Amino acid sequence: MWHPTGDIVLISDPRVAAIPLEDSGEPLVDVRGRLRVDERMADPGGAYAHLRQGVVDRLERAERTLPDGYHLLIVEGHRTIASQRQIFDGYRAELAERFPGLTPDELRSATSRYVSPVEVAPHTAGAAVDLTLCDPDGAEYDMGTAINDTPERSGGLCYTAAPDLPETARRHRKILAGALEPVGLVNYATEWWHWSYGDRYWAFTVGAPHALYGPASL
Repeated sequence: MWHPTGDIVLISDPRVAAIPLEDSGEPLVDVRGRLRVDERMADPGGAYAHLRQGVVDRLERAERTLPDGYHLLIVEGHRTIASQRQIFDGYRAELAERFPGLTPDELRSATSRYVSPVEVAPHTAGAAVDLTLCDPDGAEYDMGTAINDTPERSGGLCYTAAPDLPETARRHRKILAGALEPVGLVNYATEWWHWSYGDRYWAFTVGAPHALYGPASL
């Protein structure tokens, strides 16, 4: 089943790629020991547990505002460019097989609902974090879908404001947004778990004159 994006501006939009970049030079820092970190997306080099200093500072502030019994659970932060390209190409191939009638431009846009093109990918900048909510024992709250569920697998419920979302999951997503939005992070509306600060998509969303973070490496 095809799940259109409606009025959502996709990260592959040329307006996003056109945002200038003036990298702040902030380092990538290890989140482990500062916030709860899950290892399901762990890579050998530990990139997954690293984010730009400014992003980590904001996440720590958000953590302190959550209701009692709720904590942020970091699943994936920084990605290498090679890893990002592999994920994008793999999902594009999956969609091409499933929807053979898509034009190359349609295929690129459809792929970017779930994976950012390498040239604008906020994960490679250490600017984006995939995260969820957990209780004090680490048990994850019901958010409606698993992290990284594609639009096809989730029936579109991965979209943050999906209309058919169960009320419990909707409430938990609101709690997550209520902590992250006030500290300056923005959500990618096709993925409830994806939030970023300082990247080109953030700059486009908030009207900033330029992005603060470009591709980075450990």
